Amino acid sequence: MSSSEAFSGADTAASQKLRPWGAASVLEEGRRYKIKRVEVKPGHRLSLQTHQHRNEHWIVVSGTAKVICGSEESFLATNQSTYIPACITHRLENPGTIPLVLIEVQSGEYLGEDDIMRLQSDYDEYDSPKK
Repeated sequence: MSSSEAFSGADTAASQKLRPWGAASVLEEGRRYKIKRVEVKPGHRLSLQTHQHRNEHWIVVSGTAKVICGSEESFLATNQSTYIPACITHRLENPGTIPLVLIEVQSGEYLGEDDIMRLQSDYDEYDSPKK
């Protein structure tokens, strides 16, 4: 039996959602946490957004991430990470020439997708702002 088969209580089947900016897959989800693999195409970015009920930790697996968190802008390389607190405006961008791959760990009392408040999006037809 593999270690993933021995671990109970976690959904090990990743469901990938394709987006204009790349793709996201939920790797595991449990009470008060969710782990995603996020891939951002070169030159693309996610919406400028905020969440009321969750915090996020982003760990870069490969590529370069441009991160906006509040009024701060930073760049992260492979094996670097950042923390996005709840209620802080943030955005993820791939300024590089190869796909950006990161692991996103969400934690909080509520992790539903309807907790995303999009303030600006390059892909409004796919990513309509939620009010």
